[in-house]
Amino acid sequence: MIGITDASLSFGNLRLFARLTLNVASGRTMAILGPNGRGKTTLLRAILGFQKLDRGRRHAPDIVGYVPQHGASQVRLSGLEVVTMGRAARRGLFGQPDGTDADAARAALVQVGACHLADQSYDRMSGGQRQMVLIARALATGSPALVLDEPTSALDLGNQARTLSLIAGLGQARERTILFTTHDPNHALAVADDVALMMPDGEIVQGPVGEMITPDLMSRLYGVPMHWARIAERETRRAMLPAFTGRDVA
Repeated sequence: MIGITDASLSFGNLRLFARLTLNVASGRTMAILGPNGRGKTTLLRAILGFQKLDRGRRHAPDIVGYVPQHGASQVRLSGLEVVTMGRAARRGLFGQPDGTDADAARAALVQVGACHLADQSYDRMSGGQRQMVLIARALATGSPALVLDEPTSALDLGNQARTLSLIAGLGQARERTILFTTHDPNHALAVADDVALMMPDGEIVQGPVGEMITPDLMSRLYGVPMHWARIAERETRRAMLPAFTGRDVA
């Protein structure tokens, strides 16, 4: 399990949340949705212990696999070296990686389908390639918890699909507790079991994905009309879309 219990956090007169309990059960995946500036990243930082709470408790394993929103792009290391950095917490401040760490890093690259990036320079990778390496680094920690801050931000649609497919596969295995933030309700539909909505008025609503991703709640969350759209392929699926114009497109 990872999360916080009876927790409060404020910055001056701005209250981010009060007496909040938000816990992700072992083996489940939760998405946190909210508009810009609502505090999704700060909430993750509080759960990870990077941001001190005003009150309450946090619950997390000693080591958490963390994928930040923006990974440094100028790191002049190979993909394998970046992934091996995920083992650092197990070695202590002055510890050096050994063959076991390299094996774990290679296994993580295999798991995300990125073996071909092992010898490539991280600073020359595309955004999608760097994201695969960062997810592999988080997996290499061996932690039962994976936390991702907007893992598809700045990615094109193809790389978004690949990233979501990877997270979905990790979630379906039920071997890890996964928590991630996103702006897109369809990402939650594709991946999450549970959803927390950080409403503009300060309320945080949470529950199963089927109860949280609704036109009413999404309209309240983002301040624009939202509706279901049906996608007819081999099987009919639904997507949550904003009604920006209301025009039909032939």
